[in-house]
Amino acid sequence: MRPIPSLVLIALACGVVWSAITPGRTVAHPNVRSVQSMQASERDLEKLLAAFADAWNRHDVDLLMSMMTDDGVFEASGGNEVNGERHEGKEAVRAAFAAVFAQYPDARWGNARHFVTGDRGVSEWTFTGTMRDGRRVEVTGCDLFTFRDGKIAVKNSFRKNRPPRT
Repeated sequence: MRPIPSLVLIALACGVVWSAITPGRTVAHPNVRSVQSMQASERDLEKLLAAFADAWNRHDVDLLMSMMTDDGVFEASGGNEVNGERHEGKEAVRAAFAAVFAQYPDARWGNARHFVTGDRGVSEWTFTGTMRDGRRVEVTGCDLFTFRDGKIAVKNSFRKNRPPRT
């Protein structure tokens, strides 16, 4: 069972205090049902992130794209821009994902941990892969996600900078 987020507890506590000091007045605050609905939605998004990580490990670009919005954005961890290379829209994101698998044919994201709050989520992972020239990469990283309509609208990727090893 997941703990209730702190803000929800504070809101509920404020409603109780307000009710105690203003008898007869009703206070609009989330009821247990709305809190449970919110948590179910967050659980669904955590399941989406777990499936997304699994699709990365399977190198399944079609499945990855099915979990992204059509106007989705992928901000890579590297590139010439301060925020990394930015890919916008279905075709650009698809090409960028496929390029990762081309560069690292044995790419894997292990030790994945996911959490979601509201329309934002985080995945932490350890990336391992061998480049075509035989050099091996192993780094930790994370992705920051923004969700819309039950799908990933933005995947913003970060990882430690560590030179490949032979």
